[in-house]
Amino acid sequence: MRKKLKELITSTTFVRGAVNAALALAFMALYGFLCRYSSASPVWTGLLVGGMYLALTLLSAIMFRYLGMRVSLSLDSEIKPMLGNITLDLIIKLWMPVVICDDTGKIVWYNKAFSNLAGTKESFYGYNFEQFADLPISVVMADESPDGIDIAAFDGYYRVKGYRFSTGTKSYNLTVWNDRTELSRAVKKLSDEETLVAYIMIDNFDELMQFVSDKYRSSSAEVGAILARWAQSVGGVLKEYERDKYIFIFESRFMQQFIENKFDILDEIREIRVGESSLPVTVSIGIAQISGTLADKERAAHAALDMALQRGGDQVVVKTETGMDFYGGRTKTVQRRTKVRARVVANELAAQISKSSRVLIMCHRNPDFDSIGACIGVARLAMMCGVKVNIVMNTSHPNFVRCYDRLRTVPEYRDSSLFMSAAEAQDAVTPSTLLIIVDVNNRAQYEAPELADIIPNIVIIDHHRKTAEFATQPVISYIEPSASSACELVAEILEQALPPGMLHKEEADLLYSGILLDTKQFTRNTGVRTFSAVLYLRGEGASPADAQTLFKTELRTFMKEAKFVSDVVIYRSIIAIAADDSPDNTPADRIAVAKAADKLLSIDGVVASFVLCRIGDTIQISARSQGSINVQIILEKLEGGGGHYESAATVVTGATMSETLTRLKQAIDEYLSSQ
Repeated sequence: MRKKLKELITSTTFVRGAVNAALALAFMALYGFLCRYSSASPVWTGLLVGGMYLALTLLSAIMFRYLGMRVSLSLDSEIKPMLGNITLDLIIKLWMPVVICDDTGKIVWYNKAFSNLAGTKESFYGYNFEQFADLPISVVMADESPDGIDIAAFDGYYRVKGYRFSTGTKSYNLTVWNDRTELSRAVKKLSDEETLVAYIMIDNFDELMQFVSDKYRSSSAEVGAILARWAQSVGGVLKEYERDKYIFIFESRFMQQFIENKFDILDEIREIRVGESSLPVTVSIGIAQISGTLADKERAAHAALDMALQRGGDQVVVKTETGMDFYGGRTKTVQRRTKVRARVVANELAAQISKSSRVLIMCHRNPDFDSIGACIGVARLAMMCGVKVNIVMNTSHPNFVRCYDRLRTVPEYRDSSLFMSAAEAQDAVTPSTLLIIVDVNNRAQYEAPELADIIPNIVIIDHHRKTAEFATQPVISYIEPSASSACELVAEILEQALPPGMLHKEEADLLYSGILLDTKQFTRNTGVRTFSAVLYLRGEGASPADAQTLFKTELRTFMKEAKFVSDVVIYRSIIAIAADDSPDNTPADRIAVAKAADKLLSIDGVVASFVLCRIGDTIQISARSQGSINVQIILEKLEGGGGHYESAATVVTGATMSETLTRLKQAIDEYLSSQ
C-alpha cells in the first residue's frame, strides 16, 4: 500500500495536479489581498490576477512537457539497446533456421539451427543462397504470401519467409525457414495411397466374334489374364462385373507409372488376334483421378469410359479435376454391325420431338453436304411428328445455296422461313424447345454456340470423336465414331422411324451426297451399315447421278486446289504438307483446302496430308489420313482441333503461318515418337 502511495505521489500526473492546485490557491489569496488594500477596481484586479495565473499555468505545462521528453529520450536510449540485444539473442538461439544474405544472395550470417538443418560443419559463409535453395533470393523476397514460399533443400521441404532490413547504407535479406518435411511427406503418402477407380471394357469382341464365335471363350480369357497380371503388378483389385467389362481399383501412386509407360496395356492387348482375323482386340479404359468419395470417383470413371468409347475406343481417358486427358486411340474403329442402338435412338428421338413445342436443328459452322443433309433428314422426322421445326444455318454459304436449289421443289421448303439465323433462333426459344445438333459435338464449332447455352434439352447426333465433356448433359447423345458420316446415322434413324415413302427424293439425294462426301465416293471408312444406309436412301428415290452433280467444282476452286497440290513439302518421308499464306484467300477457299488434302493422299508413299490456308486473321487446317495415322489426335494438340481418325480440321487464330507450321510439325513429331 505504501509502495502504491509512493508511486502515486511521485507520478507526473500527481505532481502536475498539485502544482496547479497550489497556483490556484496562491492567486486566490493574491486576488483577495489586492481587493482589500488596492485602490484598483475589483474587475481590473481580477483580470490582472487571471492573466498572471494563465501565464504561470502555460509555463508549468511547457516545463512538464520538456521534462517528459527528457524522460522519454532517456527511456529510448535505455530500451533500444536492450531490444537490440534481445533480438540478436533470439535470432541466435531461435530453433528455426535463419539465414541473412545481401542483395546478390551471398550469405553473410546464419544461426546454429541452420547448421543443424544442413547436417554439416562446413561453413556456408560466402555461399550463394541459390546453391542450396535452387532459386534466387530475389524470388523469396518478392513472394508476398503471409507464410512464405516452398523450397526443397537438404533432403527436406521448407516454407521460407523473407524480411528486408537496413543497417546504415546497406540492405540485407533475412530468411526464416519453417521445416515442413514431415507434413509434406504425410500429404504425399496420403496422396499416393488414395484409391482410384477405373472401368475397362473390351471394344470390339462382338464384331470379331461374327465369324469365329467358337473362339470367344479362349480370347476373352486371354484378355482377362493380361488385365489380371496388370492389376497384380500394382497390387490392385480387378473384377469382371459383366461380360467383357471390368472394374479396376488401385492406388494413386501407380498412375504416373502408367502414364510414363503410355498405358502399354493397350499395346499388349492389341497383340491378340481372334482366329484368322487380322483385326486386333482393343479395350477402352476410363479412370477417375479426382478427389471425393468412392461414389464420385465411380461416376467419373464411368463418364471417362463413355468418352473413350465415343472417341472410337482403344484408348484411355483420365478424368482429372481440370478436365480429361487422352492416351492411345491409334487403332481405326471397327464399324458395328448391329442396328439395335439405332432403333433405340430413333424411338427415343421421336418421343423427345413429340413432347416439344418447337425443334431447332443446328450443325457446325461452314456447313458441308454431310451436315446439311443430316439437318434436312432430322427436319423430316420432326415434320412427321407434327412439331414446328427450324434449321439454324448460314443461308449465304455456297454449299447451302447449292443444296437449297434442290429443295425448292419440295412444298415444305418453298417458304425459306424454315431456315433462320442464330439471332432469330434465340427469339424463338421457349422452355419446351428441343435443340438437335448434328455432325458436330465441339461447342467451339457450333453454328450458334449460345443456343446450346440457353436450351436445356439437347440431342447430339455425330460421327466425330468426342473431344470434351458437355456443359449441359444431352438428353440423347448418339456419337458413333465408327460411322462414315452423320448422314449415315440419320438415315438409319429415319429407316427405323419413318414409314416407307415419306422421305422426298430431294431429301434422299442430300443424305446420299453427305455419305458420298465423307466416304470419298465409298473409298474411305465404309462398312456394311454404310451400304445399308445407302440402300435405304436408294429405296426412297436417291439418285447417285443427281447427288454427284452437287460435287461439281467452280473454276476458281479448281485453280486454288491445283495451287495447293503444286506446292507440297514431304515431312518425315510420309507426311504431305501444303500451305498458302496469301492475303487474297476468301472463305470460299475452304472447299479447295479440303479437296487438296484429299488429293495429296494420292502421292506415292504419303500416308497423311495437311493443308494450311490463311483466310483473314485465321489459318484453316484440313487433315486427311489413309488409316495408319490418327490425324484427329495430331490436330487436337492445336487449339480447337477435332474430327475423326481419317479426317480432321481446325482453325488457328493469332499466329503466323510460320508459327503454325512449327506447332503442326511438333504435334506430328510427338505423335510419331509415341507410337
